[in-house]
Amino acid sequence: MMAERIRDYLLSLEPDSGPLLQEIERKAGERGIPIIKRETGALLRTLVAAKQPGAILEVGTAVGYSAIWMAEAAPDNCTVTTIEKFRPRAEEARENMARAGMSGRIRILEGDAGEILGDLTGLYDFIFMDAAKGQYLNWLPRLMELLPAGGMLVSDNVLQGGTVLESRFAVERRDRTIHARMREYLWTLKHREELETAIVPVGDGVAISVKR
Repeated sequence: MMAERIRDYLLSLEPDSGPLLQEIERKAGERGIPIIKRETGALLRTLVAAKQPGAILEVGTAVGYSAIWMAEAAPDNCTVTTIEKFRPRAEEARENMARAGMSGRIRILEGDAGEILGDLTGLYDFIFMDAAKGQYLNWLPRLMELLPAGGMLVSDNVLQGGTVLESRFAVERRDRTIHARMREYLWTLKHREELETAIVPVGDGVAISVKR
């Protein structure tokens, strides 16, 4: 969402993420697997480092890229629980987490996120949402129950390549439902009394919400 020259310059400042994360990023790009952008990863790491959470919940594992990013920035006693519906990706994520030495700190739950969220117990002081964008609004009430006061909810891909700014008539018919749901989700984040939210045009747009 930022000018390409600015993005390239900021990425040039980033320290080496290491051969494993670089390999995961390259393979995901070659196979069209959606993972967070590097600039989003830098923001996510910084938020985790600032929050110092004891428990992280991620909705949408993919191949484990963002879970590893967060686990590396989190305190040693922090556990990461991540949800993935597609079994082959969950299995690949487990392999990547083992290679990163994170198997003991990251737990993958396989299945439908809506069902799994309903079964979770306990609180998560940092929640990263990066799964089916059309479900963000549906999942929000349950996430609010899992988030304690002072907890942080980070939602990725909220600007949808800029199309969220457009009128529904400027969006292709097949995309109008998700377009409307994302616009309503962002409005809800900004107007829900117990949330303080900033929407940042990094990567494909990140909403950062803190529960009062």
